[in-house]
Amino acid sequence: MLESCAAAVADIPSGASLAVGGFGLNGIPHNLIHALLEQGATDLVTVSNNCGVDGWGLGVLLDHKRIARTTGSYVGENREFERQFLNGELEVELVPQGTLAERLRAGGCGIPAFYTPAGVGTLVAEGKEVRRFGERDYLLERGIICDFALVRASIGDRQGNLVFHKATRNFNPLCAMAGRVTIAEVEELVEPGGIPPEDVHLPGIFVQRVVHVGSEGKRIERVTTRKAEGA
Repeated sequence: MLESCAAAVADIPSGASLAVGGFGLNGIPHNLIHALLEQGATDLVTVSNNCGVDGWGLGVLLDHKRIARTTGSYVGENREFERQFLNGELEVELVPQGTLAERLRAGGCGIPAFYTPAGVGTLVAEGKEVRRFGERDYLLERGIICDFALVRASIGDRQGNLVFHKATRNFNPLCAMAGRVTIAEVEELVEPGGIPPEDVHLPGIFVQRVVHVGSEGKRIERVTTRKAEGA
């Protein structure tokens, strides 16, 4: 248990690889990301479903050119990402979303590689081993292990057991598994035993550092409303 996000990310060096949870702006560890921005690490290698948006999430690190390479599934809605990529300032690896999820899970489970049919016959397959099983071809994909993982949980205890509220469960448990050192910012902190065992989404064995941040500062990526009946 650490007192601040700044303390939690203080030893992340320049050039470190980071698995970062979240999906769009849902469940992203934005407090840890901002602390890392202020800490000053550069040439970071990130693995995340997407790379935030302009001015939020991993987008703040992009805005300050702190990310040298990123692996993800979706890169839309970020003009600075597009600009850096097209100008050769950012190295990008695009991965099918299910493959990315499995690569993170495999890394966390100690599985070095696996075969998947996703991407066969496309640019995704370039430079990768293709092997036939039965009537289908499969690509060899490698598990992902990162130096650090940054995740956000709805509830956590001091031993690192975590609960994710609804859609915030997305990539957070997978990224947490893939980090050699996993740092979790939690909205609600409880004492050990405060989370029923059957409600734990990620056991504390995967988490090394916990920071209590509260629930303020969330953003909604896109608000869609409809008129009330009779309006």
